[in-house]
Amino acid sequence: MKNVLVIGSTGQIGSELTMKLRREIPGSSVVAGYIPGAEPKGVLLESGPSAIADVRDAAGLARIADEYRIDTIFNLAALLSAVAEKRPLMAWDIQVNGLLNILEVAREKNIAVFTPSSIGSFGPETPRVDTPQDTIQRPRSMYGVTKVATELLSDYYFHKYGVNTRSVRFPGLISYVQLPGGGTTDYAVEVFYSAVKGEQYVCPIAPDTRMDMMYMPDALDAAVKLMQADPSRLVHRNGFNIAAMSFSPEELFSVIRSMEPSFSWRYEVDPLREAIAASWPDRMDDSCAREEWDWKPVYGIEETCRDMLKNLRIKLNFFLTY
Repeated sequence: MKNVLVIGSTGQIGSELTMKLRREIPGSSVVAGYIPGAEPKGVLLESGPSAIADVRDAAGLARIADEYRIDTIFNLAALLSAVAEKRPLMAWDIQVNGLLNILEVAREKNIAVFTPSSIGSFGPETPRVDTPQDTIQRPRSMYGVTKVATELLSDYYFHKYGVNTRSVRFPGLISYVQLPGGGTTDYAVEVFYSAVKGEQYVCPIAPDTRMDMMYMPDALDAAVKLMQADPSRLVHRNGFNIAAMSFSPEELFSVIRSMEPSFSWRYEVDPLREAIAASWPDRMDDSCAREEWDWKPVYGIEETCRDMLKNLRIKLNFFLTY
Protein backbone atom coordinates (compact mmCIF):
# COMPACT_ATOMS: atom_id res chain seq x y z
CA MET A 1 0.00 0.00 0.00
CA LYS A 2 2.15 2.81 -1.37
CA ASN A 3 0.15 4.82 -3.91
CA VAL A 4 -3.38 5.20 -2.61
CA LEU A 5 -6.56 6.80 -3.96
CA VAL A 6 -9.19 7.73 -1.38
CA ILE A 7 -12.51 8.23 -3.18
CA GLY A 8 -14.84 10.40 -1.12
CA SER A 9 -11.91 12.05 0.65
CA THR A 10 -13.91 15.02 1.91
CA GLY A 11 -16.61 12.95 3.63
CA GLN A 12 -16.93 11.89 7.25
CA ILE A 13 -14.60 8.90 6.95
CA GLY A 14 -12.50 9.98 3.97
CA SER A 15 -11.34 13.29 5.40
CA GLU A 16 -9.78 11.56 8.40
CA LEU A 17 -8.60 8.43 6.59
CA THR A 18 -6.70 10.45 3.97
CA MET A 19 -4.77 12.33 6.64
CA LYS A 20 -4.09 9.16 8.64
CA LEU A 21 -2.63 7.41 5.59
CA ARG A 22 -0.48 10.42 4.74
CA ARG A 23 0.88 10.53 8.28
CA GLU A 24 1.41 6.85 8.89
CA ILE A 25 2.62 5.31 5.62
CA PRO A 26 6.20 6.50 4.98
CA GLY A 27 6.89 7.59 1.43
CA SER A 28 3.31 7.11 0.35
CA SER A 29 1.36 9.16 -2.17
CA VAL A 30 -2.25 9.45 -1.03
CA VAL A 31 -4.54 11.10 -3.58
CA ALA A 32 -7.60 12.84 -2.17
CA GLY A 33 -10.35 11.96 -4.63
CA TYR A 34 -13.37 14.26 -4.71
CA ILE A 35 -16.32 15.35 -6.83
CA PRO A 36 -16.96 18.96 -7.93
CA GLY A 37 -18.67 20.87 -5.16
CA ALA A 38 -16.93 18.83 -2.47
CA GLU A 39 -13.35 19.96 -3.01
CA PRO A 40 -10.69 19.36 -0.32
CA LYS A 41 -9.71 22.41 1.70
CA GLY A 42 -7.11 23.45 4.24
CA VAL A 43 -4.63 20.80 5.35
CA LEU A 44 -6.39 18.09 3.32
CA LEU A 45 -5.67 20.07 0.14
CA GLU A 46 -2.22 21.26 1.14
CA SER A 47 -0.75 18.01 2.47
CA GLY A 48 -0.90 15.94 -0.72
CA PRO A 49 -2.26 15.48 -4.24
CA SER A 50 -5.94 15.63 -5.10
CA ALA A 51 -7.99 14.78 -8.18
CA ILE A 52 -11.60 14.63 -9.34
CA ALA A 53 -12.64 11.00 -8.82
CA ASP A 54 -16.28 10.30 -9.67
CA VAL A 55 -17.10 6.59 -9.36
CA ARG A 56 -19.54 6.96 -12.25
CA ASP A 57 -16.67 7.95 -14.58
CA ALA A 58 -14.71 4.76 -15.29
CA ALA A 59 -12.37 6.43 -17.77
CA GLY A 60 -11.55 9.15 -15.27
CA LEU A 61 -10.74 6.57 -12.60
CA ALA A 62 -8.44 4.75 -15.02
CA ARG A 63 -6.59 7.98 -15.81
CA ILE A 64 -6.00 8.66 -12.11
CA ALA A 65 -4.80 5.09 -11.60
CA ASP A 66 -2.27 5.49 -14.41
CA GLU A 67 -1.12 9.01 -13.50
CA TYR A 68 -0.46 8.23 -9.84
CA ARG A 69 0.38 4.52 -10.27
CA ILE A 70 -2.34 3.61 -7.80
CA ASP A 71 -2.03 0.25 -6.03
CA THR A 72 -4.85 0.64 -3.48
CA ILE A 73 -8.28 2.30 -3.60
CA PHE A 74 -10.39 3.13 -0.56
CA ASN A 75 -13.86 3.57 -2.04
CA LEU A 76 -15.90 5.70 0.36
CA ALA A 77 -18.40 7.10 -2.15
CA ALA A 78 -21.94 6.59 -0.87
CA LEU A 79 -25.29 8.14 -0.10
CA LEU A 80 -26.00 7.37 3.55
CA SER A 81 -29.08 5.52 4.77
CA ALA A 82 -31.68 8.26 5.22
CA VAL A 83 -30.62 10.10 2.05
CA ALA A 84 -30.52 6.86 0.05
CA GLU A 85 -34.17 6.16 0.96
CA LYS A 86 -35.14 9.47 -0.61
CA ARG A 87 -32.91 9.04 -3.69
CA PRO A 88 -32.79 5.28 -4.29
CA LEU A 89 -31.80 5.34 -7.96
CA MET A 90 -28.88 7.65 -7.28
CA ALA A 91 -27.83 5.46 -4.34
CA TRP A 92 -27.77 2.39 -6.59
CA ASP A 93 -25.85 4.25 -9.29
CA ILE A 94 -23.16 5.48 -6.91
CA GLN A 95 -22.85 2.48 -4.63
CA VAL A 96 -23.30 -0.42 -7.08
CA ASN A 97 -22.60 0.85 -10.60
CA GLY A 98 -19.81 2.98 -9.18
CA LEU A 99 -18.21 0.00 -7.48
CA LEU A 100 -18.40 -1.99 -10.73
CA ASN A 101 -16.40 0.77 -12.43
CA ILE A 102 -13.80 0.64 -9.66
CA LEU A 103 -13.56 -3.14 -9.73
CA GLU A 104 -13.08 -3.17 -13.49
CA VAL A 105 -10.23 -0.65 -13.20
CA ALA A 106 -8.79 -2.70 -10.33
CA ARG A 107 -9.00 -5.91 -12.40
CA GLU A 108 -7.20 -4.34 -15.33
CA LYS A 109 -4.51 -2.61 -13.27
CA ASN A 110 -3.96 -4.98 -10.32
CA ILE A 111 -5.30 -2.61 -7.64
CA ALA A 112 -6.51 -3.59 -4.16
CA VAL A 113 -9.96 -2.24 -3.21
CA PHE A 114 -11.55 -1.46 0.15
CA THR A 115 -15.29 -0.70 -0.03
CA PRO A 116 -16.95 -0.54 3.39
CA SER A 117 -20.18 -2.31 4.09
CA SER A 118 -22.37 -1.45 7.05
CA ILE A 119 -24.56 -2.60 9.89
CA GLY A 120 -27.25 -1.39 7.49
CA SER A 121 -26.69 -4.50 5.36
CA PHE A 122 -28.78 -6.45 7.88
CA GLY A 123 -32.56 -6.58 8.11
CA PRO A 124 -35.34 -7.48 10.55
CA GLU A 125 -34.90 -11.25 10.03
CA THR A 126 -31.25 -11.03 11.13
CA PRO A 127 -30.47 -12.22 14.69
CA ARG A 128 -30.37 -8.99 16.70
CA VAL A 129 -27.92 -9.94 19.45
CA ASP A 130 -24.44 -11.28 18.68
CA THR A 131 -25.26 -11.10 14.99
CA PRO A 132 -23.12 -13.80 13.31
CA GLN A 133 -20.57 -13.08 10.61
CA ASP A 134 -22.43 -15.33 8.17
CA THR A 135 -26.19 -14.98 8.54
CA ILE A 136 -29.34 -13.89 6.75
CA GLN A 137 -29.21 -10.20 5.77
CA ARG A 138 -32.24 -9.16 3.67
CA PRO A 139 -32.23 -5.41 4.47
CA ARG A 140 -35.33 -3.31 3.81
CA SER A 141 -33.60 -0.02 3.00
CA MET A 142 -32.02 0.88 -0.34
CA TYR A 143 -28.81 1.71 1.52
CA GLY A 144 -28.74 -1.80 2.94
CA VAL A 145 -29.57 -3.40 -0.40
CA THR A 146 -26.64 -1.61 -2.03
CA LYS A 147 -24.31 -2.66 0.79
CA VAL A 148 -25.22 -6.34 0.39
CA ALA A 149 -24.63 -5.94 -3.35
CA THR A 150 -21.19 -4.40 -2.77
CA GLU A 151 -20.20 -7.26 -0.46
CA LEU A 152 -21.22 -9.82 -3.08
CA LEU A 153 -19.61 -7.95 -5.98
CA SER A 154 -16.37 -7.64 -4.04
CA ASP A 155 -16.41 -11.37 -3.28
CA TYR A 156 -17.17 -12.14 -6.93
CA TYR A 157 -14.26 -10.10 -8.26
CA PHE A 158 -11.92 -11.79 -5.79
CA HIS A 159 -13.01 -15.33 -6.61
CA LYS A 160 -13.46 -14.77 -10.37
CA TYR A 161 -10.55 -12.44 -11.17
CA GLY A 162 -8.30 -12.45 -8.11
CA VAL A 163 -8.90 -8.77 -7.29
CA ASN A 164 -7.68 -8.07 -3.75
CA THR A 165 -10.99 -6.87 -2.30
CA ARG A 166 -11.58 -6.37 1.42
CA SER A 167 -14.23 -4.68 3.57
CA VAL A 168 -15.74 -4.33 7.01
CA ARG A 169 -19.31 -3.74 8.15
CA PHE A 170 -19.03 -0.42 9.93
CA PRO A 171 -21.37 0.33 12.83
CA GLY A 172 -22.58 3.88 13.36
CA LEU A 173 -19.52 6.14 13.42
CA ILE A 174 -18.89 8.98 15.85
CA SER A 175 -16.46 11.81 15.07
CA TYR A 176 -15.83 15.44 15.99
CA VAL A 177 -13.88 16.26 12.81
CA GLN A 178 -16.60 16.12 10.17
CA LEU A 179 -20.36 16.25 10.48
CA PRO A 180 -22.19 13.18 9.11
CA GLY A 181 -24.36 13.45 6.04
CA GLY A 182 -27.75 11.82 6.36
CA GLY A 183 -27.24 8.56 8.21
CA THR A 184 -29.56 6.86 10.67
CA THR A 185 -26.91 7.03 13.41
CA ASP A 186 -26.22 10.77 12.97
CA TYR A 187 -27.86 11.51 16.31
CA ALA A 188 -24.83 10.06 18.10
CA VAL A 189 -22.70 12.87 16.64
CA GLU A 190 -25.22 15.72 16.65
CA VAL A 191 -25.94 15.30 20.36
CA PHE A 192 -22.39 16.24 21.34
CA TYR A 193 -22.67 19.57 19.51
CA SER A 194 -25.84 20.36 21.44
CA ALA A 195 -24.24 19.36 24.73
CA VAL A 196 -21.20 21.59 24.19
CA LYS A 197 -23.33 24.53 22.99
CA GLY A 198 -25.65 24.23 25.98
CA GLU A 199 -28.66 23.46 23.79
CA GLN A 200 -31.38 20.90 24.36
CA TYR A 201 -31.00 18.02 21.92
CA VAL A 202 -34.05 16.75 20.01
CA CYS A 203 -33.49 13.09 19.18
CA PRO A 204 -35.07 11.45 16.09
CA ILE A 205 -34.48 7.89 17.36
CA ALA A 206 -36.58 6.22 20.08
CA PRO A 207 -35.02 6.18 23.56
CA ASP A 208 -34.54 2.41 23.80
CA THR A 209 -33.41 1.61 20.22
CA ARG A 210 -29.97 0.03 20.53
CA MET A 211 -27.36 0.09 17.77
CA ASP A 212 -23.68 -0.76 17.40
CA MET A 213 -21.46 2.32 17.39
CA MET A 214 -17.75 3.04 16.99
CA TYR A 215 -15.45 6.01 17.54
CA MET A 216 -13.73 7.13 14.35
CA PRO A 217 -10.12 6.36 15.41
CA ASP A 218 -11.10 2.70 15.82
CA ALA A 219 -12.88 2.70 12.44
CA LEU A 220 -9.85 4.14 10.66
CA ASP A 221 -7.55 1.63 12.33
CA ALA A 222 -9.85 -1.19 11.21
CA ALA A 223 -9.76 -0.10 7.56
CA VAL A 224 -5.98 0.22 7.46
CA LYS A 225 -5.31 -2.90 9.51
CA LEU A 226 -7.51 -5.05 7.29
CA MET A 227 -5.82 -3.80 4.12
CA GLN A 228 -2.43 -4.61 5.65
CA ALA A 229 -3.48 -8.04 6.94
CA ASP A 230 -1.80 -11.26 5.81
CA PRO A 231 -4.10 -12.63 3.07
CA SER A 232 -3.31 -16.21 4.05
CA ARG A 233 -5.19 -15.68 7.33
CA LEU A 234 -8.35 -14.30 5.73
CA VAL A 235 -11.09 -16.89 5.62
CA HIS A 236 -13.51 -14.06 4.89
CA ARG A 237 -12.54 -11.04 2.83
CA ASN A 238 -15.55 -8.79 2.60
CA GLY A 239 -18.17 -7.77 5.10
CA PHE A 240 -16.27 -8.40 8.32
CA ASN A 241 -18.39 -7.60 11.38
CA ILE A 242 -16.54 -5.15 13.63
CA ALA A 243 -17.93 -3.87 16.92
CA ALA A 244 -16.85 -1.57 19.73
CA MET A 245 -19.91 -0.55 21.79
CA SER A 246 -23.68 -0.88 21.69
CA PHE A 247 -26.07 1.61 23.28
CA SER A 248 -29.47 3.28 23.05
CA PRO A 249 -29.97 7.05 22.85
CA GLU A 250 -31.05 7.13 26.49
CA GLU A 251 -27.90 5.32 27.61
CA LEU A 252 -25.65 7.63 25.58
CA PHE A 253 -27.37 10.77 26.83
CA SER A 254 -27.06 9.63 30.44
CA VAL A 255 -23.30 9.22 30.06
CA ILE A 256 -23.02 12.66 28.46
CA ARG A 257 -25.01 14.22 31.31
CA SER A 258 -22.70 12.59 33.86
CA MET A 259 -19.92 14.64 32.25
CA GLU A 260 -22.03 17.69 31.35
CA PRO A 261 -24.66 18.03 34.14
CA SER A 262 -26.63 20.82 32.42
CA PHE A 263 -27.26 18.75 29.29
CA SER A 264 -30.92 18.00 28.48
CA TRP A 265 -32.78 16.21 25.71
CA ARG A 266 -36.19 15.21 24.40
CA TYR A 267 -37.52 12.96 21.66
CA GLU A 268 -39.27 13.68 18.35
CA VAL A 269 -38.99 10.32 16.64
CA ASP A 270 -38.53 10.39 12.85
CA PRO A 271 -40.53 7.39 11.52
CA LEU A 272 -38.15 6.85 8.57
CA ARG A 273 -34.96 6.79 10.62
CA GLU A 274 -36.53 4.83 13.46
CA ALA A 275 -37.82 2.17 11.07
CA ILE A 276 -34.35 1.77 9.59
CA ALA A 277 -32.70 1.68 13.02
CA ALA A 278 -35.19 -0.83 14.38
CA SER A 279 -34.34 -3.25 11.56
CA TRP A 280 -30.64 -3.31 12.45
CA PRO A 281 -28.90 -5.57 14.98
CA ASP A 282 -28.33 -4.50 18.57
CA ARG A 283 -24.82 -5.95 18.66
CA MET A 284 -22.65 -7.74 16.09
CA ASP A 285 -20.37 -10.69 16.80
CA ASP A 286 -16.94 -9.65 15.51
CA SER A 287 -15.02 -12.79 16.47
CA CYS A 288 -14.02 -13.51 12.85
CA ALA A 289 -12.31 -10.12 12.53
CA ARG A 290 -10.55 -10.68 15.85
CA GLU A 291 -9.35 -14.14 14.80
CA GLU A 292 -8.43 -13.45 11.18
CA TRP A 293 -6.68 -10.07 11.43
CA ASP A 294 -6.42 -9.25 15.14
CA TRP A 295 -9.14 -6.61 15.26
CA LYS A 296 -9.44 -4.98 18.68
CA PRO A 297 -11.16 -1.64 19.44
CA VAL A 298 -9.77 0.87 21.93
CA TYR A 299 -12.71 3.19 22.69
CA GLY A 300 -15.81 2.37 24.73
CA ILE A 301 -18.74 4.68 25.44
CA GLU A 302 -17.13 6.62 28.30
CA GLU A 303 -13.81 7.12 26.50
CA THR A 304 -15.69 8.23 23.39
CA CYS A 305 -17.88 10.72 25.24
CA ARG A 306 -14.93 12.21 27.11
CA ASP A 307 -12.85 12.65 23.95
CA MET A 308 -15.76 14.03 21.90
CA LEU A 309 -16.65 16.65 24.49
CA LYS A 310 -13.02 17.70 24.95
CA ASN A 311 -12.32 18.08 21.23
CA LEU A 312 -15.62 19.75 20.38
CA ARG A 313 -15.00 22.37 23.06
CA ILE A 314 -11.75 23.18 21.30
CA LYS A 315 -13.33 23.07 17.84
CA LEU A 316 -16.25 25.28 18.84
CA ASN A 317 -14.06 27.59 20.96
CA PHE A 318 -15.64 26.61 24.25
CA PHE A 319 -12.42 26.58 26.26
CA LEU A 320 -13.83 25.20 29.49
CA THR A 321 -12.09 23.11 32.10
CA TYR A 322 -13.12 19.49 31.80
